[in-house]
Parts: sequence; C-alpha cells; structure tokens
Amino acid sequence: MDTKLTSKMTWVQIVAAIVFCLFAVFLINHNDGLYAQPIYQVTSVKSGKTTRMTDEFHNVDHYHVQTLYGKITNGKYAGRKLSINNAYSDSHAMDHHYLKGQKLFITLHTTPRLHATVKDLKRDAPIALLFALAISLLFLILKLRGITVISSIVINTILFWIAIKIDHNNDGAAVILIFSVLAVVFCFVTLFLVMGWNRKMLVTLAAVLGATATTILLTLLVFMGTHERGVYYESMQYVTQLPKPLFIAEVLIGVLGAVMDEATDIIASLATLKHERPQLTKMQLFNSGRQIGKSIMGPLINVLFFIFMAETLPMTLLYLKNGNSWQYSFSMNMSLGMTSSLISGIGIVLTVILSSLFAGLWIKGDDR
Repeated sequence: MDTKLTSKMTWVQIVAAIVFCLFAVFLINHNDGLYAQPIYQVTSVKSGKTTRMTDEFHNVDHYHVQTLYGKITNGKYAGRKLSINNAYSDSHAMDHHYLKGQKLFITLHTTPRLHATVKDLKRDAPIALLFALAISLLFLILKLRGITVISSIVINTILFWIAIKIDHNNDGAAVILIFSVLAVVFCFVTLFLVMGWNRKMLVTLAAVLGATATTILLTLLVFMGTHERGVYYESMQYVTQLPKPLFIAEVLIGVLGAVMDEATDIIASLATLKHERPQLTKMQLFNSGRQIGKSIMGPLINVLFFIFMAETLPMTLLYLKNGNSWQYSFSMNMSLGMTSSLISGIGIVLTVILSSLFAGLWIKGDDR
C-alpha cells in the first residue's frame, strides 16, 4: 500500500469508519417503524414440493414451494405471527427464494382471516452499507474535501429529481429542453464544488459544454440523415412518452458524465504542467493535451461500452433462450446500448480536442 496515502490515515480514523458503517447498518435494520408498508421478518423456512418444468425450446427449470414462518414487525398488526406460502424457480426470473432472517414487504389481507402475500425483499440494509462505505472512503482519502464531493452528489440528485418531476408534469412535452438545462446546471454545480471558482474551472466548463453540445448536435444530424434506420426504440420498455426525445435526454446525461471526467483530467494535468513549465507555448500545451487524451480515451470508451452493454445482457440472453435469433435479440435489446456507446465515443474524442484547445488558449502559468 502506498505509504503516502496511509500516512494521511490513522487507525482511529479507520476504526471510526468501520464503526460508522456498522452503526448505519444497525439503524437500517431497526427502522421498520418508519415504513407505512407492512414488513414481515422470516424466522424459519420449510421447503415443500419441487416440480420440474420444460418449455417448447427445451429450457429446463425447477419450480419450488416453500412455507415462510415469521412475524409482522410494524404497523397495526406488529407482533402477529403468520405463515406465508411462496413459490420460486431456479432461474428467479420473476420470483425469489427467501431465507431465514430476511425481512420482506408484504400485502395484508383481512378476509376471511388475516393472511399475507409477499411483495418484495427489503433491501435497504445493503444499500445503506454501500452508502456508508462510500462516504467513509471519501473522508478517509479526501478528508474535508470529501464534503464537497458528497455535497455535489446530493445536490445533483435533488436536481435530477426536480427535472423528472417537471418532465412528468409536462407529460414529456419538453424533455430535451429540461434535461439540457439540467446538464448545464449539473456541470456548473459539480465543477464549482470540486474545483472552485477559477480560470481552470471555467475552461473545464467550456470544454464540457462545448463537447456535449457538439456531440448531441452531430447525433441529431446523423439521425435526420439516416431517418433513424436501425435504431429500435421498441426496446425502451414501459415508456409512456415519446421514446426518441427520452433516448436523446438519456444519452445527453450519459455523455455529460464521461466528458466531464475526461475534461477534468486533461485540464487539471495541463494546468499543473503550465504552472511547472511556464515557458510552454500554446501549441505545446495543445499537443500535451492530445497526448494525455490518447492515454485515457481508449479505456474510457471501453468502460462506457461495458456499462451500456452489460445492462442489456440479461434480457438478451432471455431472448436467445426463448428461440429468438441473434439479430432480433440484438436489435431489441442491445442496439440502443451500442448506439449510446458510439455517441459517447464521439463525445470523448471531441473532448480531447476542445479541452486541449481551450487549455492552450486560456490556461496561464499561475493556474494550479
């Protein structure tokens, strides 16, 4: 482990982080009273009959029946013991195998007697642990600067929620405009909190907004010229508004994240380089930015490709297992992910050029 990194940490800080994580999990595990929805804790499980099933495509699955014994932990019937029958398959496509000690959200029925059906698993404890772990690591590594990172995440989450509410109230009539404004606000708030108000922040802001706007404009021009052949919006399941504007808004936010990451790295590196070597010319700084961009561009494009494509993998496999051709399965599940990856790749390439250009023109030797 890097001695420079560990020297900034003390055992007291590490122990405090561990205690914080454990305390967060303890609180979440005992917050049933905060929920209006009934919660059921499983105290024991009895396995029942197992049935083998085969469909017309020779896919084999097993169907299991189990009886859950436990008690309600909140609400009007807190403390009441119930037994609940549950059925699940090995594939767990639309069901779950529940275990002793788990807490479940249930729906209560009072006629002809009190009984219940399971709705879903209560998953807030693992999420709370991940949040606590992320916050702890930020404070351990960044110290008080971690507060600005956490603040930017909280503020951006609130802004994103507000944008969704506005879009919902307008029935998706101005989704591109709403999320375009949101992207600008996202970018400004994040860079201001992380980098402060200085020339380096303004250069980064200009590069990010310029690369993102150019990327979306090129995307719309390509869609217009090709009449969107090969873009299957049918894969955007459960969308109740026009899919194309929603897809553009989705790509806009995705491109913004990648572009902001890359632009920050390039411009911060060039600012440090200019500070250490003030004699560098604008062209030399531009070429240095291109070299930095070449080294991070490939990995960043691949990361985005994996992110966009990985989320489509489960449904693609399900299509293939049910007798659909590879071409149809790809079109209905992976085509939009591939399109998003290509658009993001264009944005990443443009960011290298704009970040290097703006840094060469505006970064001075006193920018750190």
